[in-house]
Parts: sequence; C-alpha cells; structure tokens
Amino acid sequence: MDDLPARPPAPVFSPDQAAAWDTLAGDLAAVGVSLTGDAPQPPQGSHGRVRAVLGKAGSGKTLLLAQLTRALREGGVEVVSGDYEGRRKKERRTVAVLAPTNKAAFVLRTRGVPATTIHRILYTPVYDPQYEKLADWLAGTGERPEIEGMTPEAMDRARAFYDAHASIPGALAAAGLRGSDFITGWKRREDGLDIGLVDEASMLDQRQFDDLREIFPTLVLFGDPAQLAPVGQSGAMVFDSLKSSQKLILDRVHRQADDSPILDLAHALGDPAVDFPAFERLVADAARRDARVVWAERVDVDLLARSPVLVWRNATRVRLITAFRAAHGAPGDALLPGEPLICDGIELPLKHRKKRIDLEARGLIKGAQVVYLGPGRSPGFARLHVVGAEDPRLSAASIIKIELPGEEEPFIPSAARMGAAFLHGAAVTIHKAQGSQWPDVQVFAPDIAAAAWAGRIEAGIPLWKRLAYVAITRAQERLHWIVRPRLSRPTRPLTLDDLDAVRGAPLALLPEADEG
Repeated sequence: MDDLPARPPAPVFSPDQAAAWDTLAGDLAAVGVSLTGDAPQPPQGSHGRVRAVLGKAGSGKTLLLAQLTRALREGGVEVVSGDYEGRRKKERRTVAVLAPTNKAAFVLRTRGVPATTIHRILYTPVYDPQYEKLADWLAGTGERPEIEGMTPEAMDRARAFYDAHASIPGALAAAGLRGSDFITGWKRREDGLDIGLVDEASMLDQRQFDDLREIFPTLVLFGDPAQLAPVGQSGAMVFDSLKSSQKLILDRVHRQADDSPILDLAHALGDPAVDFPAFERLVADAARRDARVVWAERVDVDLLARSPVLVWRNATRVRLITAFRAAHGAPGDALLPGEPLICDGIELPLKHRKKRIDLEARGLIKGAQVVYLGPGRSPGFARLHVVGAEDPRLSAASIIKIELPGEEEPFIPSAARMGAAFLHGAAVTIHKAQGSQWPDVQVFAPDIAAAAWAGRIEAGIPLWKRLAYVAITRAQERLHWIVRPRLSRPTRPLTLDDLDAVRGAPLALLPEADEG
C-alpha cells in the first residue's frame, strides 16, 4: 500500500457530514468494503450504486472526500491513479479519485488527495516490458531487476523519488528515462474497478457519467448544485436526475479558521433579497475590512499570464486578450514564450485515434490550461506546458487561434493541418473556469452586471448569481473585483521560470516525431 502522509487529528464531523459518512459506510459495507479497518472482502452485493454528496462551497465536501479516501487506503483498498497498474493482486479492491480536468485534480492533490483525471482512468498506459519490471519493483509487486544501461545509482534515485511521491512516471524520469522510453502507447480500459469518487461532479456531462458507470459499480459524486451546468445540458447536472434517496445534502456552511470573506460573499448570493447593486455594496464593504477582497479599478495584467480574468461574454474575453497581448508587445503574427493558452479540443481523423488518446491521457483535453513554450522543430508543432498535469511538457501539432475584436476570422500563429486546437488563455469564460482554482482570481464585474440586467434565470436561480458564485469561489486566497474595463501596464515580462521542471520527453502528436 502506498505510504500515507502523517495522519492529522481526526476531524470532528458536523451532523450532516456524519450522516453522509454513515450512509456511505453502509453502501460500501454492502459491497464488501469497510471504513473501520476490516480487511476488504471479495466483491459482493448489487452493482450500479450511485450516490451524490451535494453542498455549496465551505460545506465540507472536500473534507469528506479526503477522509473517505484515507479510510479506504488504510483499510487495504488499492488506489488506482492511471499512471501504472502492475500485477493484479488476487481479490484486490480498488478506488480511484477522479476530477473532470487536470486543474481540478491538481487542486485535490495539493490537499493530499491522490486524484487523477477521468481520461487517465478511461485510458491506461502500456509499458515497455523491461521497464514494467522496474515499475513492479517500485510498486512493491516484484523484485529489483537488472536493466541494461541503467546504473544502480539511477535505480536508487527512482526508488527515492517513488518513496517520496508515489509516482511511477516521476520515478522513471528521476532515473533519467524519457516518457517515450517506457510508455509505448495507451489503451482504453477493459477491466472494471470498484469504487469511483468524483469531485466537481457539476462539470460532468452525460457521456462521461455513462462511461464512469460502466467502469465503477459503486460511484460517489461530490458536487455543488449552485454552480453552472455543462454547456448543452439545458441547465441540468447529471446528479439532478438521481432520486432524492440517492442524494446526501451538506447544508451546514463551516466557518473557516480565518473566516474567509470570499466564502461569505459566495453565500450572500443565496439571499433572495440581494440584487446586483446590493451585492456590489457587500463586495466594497468586504474590501474595506479585509485585504483578501480587492475592489479594483482595472485588471492587473501581471496576474493574467497564469490566472485568467473571468468573464461572462465572449466579446469581453476577446477584448481583454487583445489588450493583454498589446501590453506585452506581442507581435501580430506570433506568440511569445510564456503566453497562456486553453485547449479547445483535438482535431484528428479516426485513423489517428491512438494519437488522440496519447494526448488526452497526458492531460491535453478540452479546457486544459497550457503555457506556450515556443515553436517545435517541425512546421506546425508547438512546445507546450500543460498546467496541472503530472507530466506537463509535450510537443504537439497545433492550431493556435488568436481572436481579434470585430474580426470574424482569427489569426493563426501555428497552423498544422490537424492537431490540438488552442485559444488564448489570458481571459476565460466563467463556464470554462469551473473546476479550477488560483491563488488570485480577477472577476470582471461589468460582465456580471450585464447578466443581471439581462434578467436570465437558470434552473430557478438568476444567472448572474450563478456566474458570480462560480467566479468568486475560484479564488483560493484573494478576490479582485474589477469594476472598470481597463488594464494595468505590466511590471515584468512574460517568463517560463515559474514552471515545473521537465518530467519525461516531449510526446509528439503526429508520426513525424518532434523532439523540440
């Protein structure tokens, strides 16, 4: 079993958390898994169990998810991360902690929860046989092998890295191997697992939900019903269709140790008497009292390189991106290293399905945040850093679109015939920001005001309130409420110095390998 961090004092559950815990413990006991330390039993009981743990920000969903994961691991249930699966133990029981996006999984991992993306569970890596022996040794299911060309010191580095981080790809990279050395391809998962714990379930679309139900006979969704539903689902979330008996509601909002003014503002939106002008007065009052809320007259351009300004309208997004690039003196026909991008999908014919799986499994899925590192060696290729991915560096045939105000057609600084498509990421719609968090978040208030004036209602709640709720709860430390359509001047140039060191070799999207 993977090493666990030092166990903190057991949390004291609120009554609603305790009731949810007891229900989940009963569900798991019915399928042979105990939360009280007893050894797991072979699979038993009915299949197709789905529960949803629902609550607003601050209600304790993440705490419950973390404690549930810890109890399962300590009880002998094997955590499946999607990095590597060695020899199957007889009668093993498994759990996977999943998130819809790399960023959402990364946020959980920073909190000690071993999360991975849904794509990494749907598609599993195929290892070269000799390095599979090394992976088995690291995972504790095989003897220390002898591998031609690998020194004992390199194997010791791999062992030390794995013991510290429990990551097979990271350990092999620490031994000096490239990703293309040990991973020969990817395949869609054929065998089922046992228990799936899904965070940010409000982001799931019906297809993802159906895929997960095929793999996991026991599925627990953790979601916030106050967020925005996936585009194209008419305001409905997948857990809306569950019976009331399948939903566990966390209705108590827990005060944070530091009494977060950001959460206070989020929950003030639940008051029907609070209209948009009243809400802005609450923001202004919070800003006067607490430095974690900033009433800002302009967008801080320095923050945009790594945390986008959040907007509602697409036209606003395009104008802010244009202003960001102009502030940094970006040329009209090329990208600067360090510019942020958002993956808008992968455009490949069916015959390149394997290459699509390669990139999706590496984190390059629709909505992924990416930093442009520079052009690749082959025409149309770009070197990229996928934010939040465990192996972030890759090289891909890219179609990068930079939209311009008033222009129907964008300019395209990287134009492969087919490949991964990108939009600029200095500004992002609030819909696409779901699942992500940043230390500082800038919310473009004029767009929220426009939604309020439009008077739209979504699933019984004013749209502006849903937008504001999602936007401000993306802030981990500081909320900037931007009240004017202005942009500051940068105080520093774009840089790559803050990005993680390369782990593994660049992975090329198309057959002509680009080792740039």
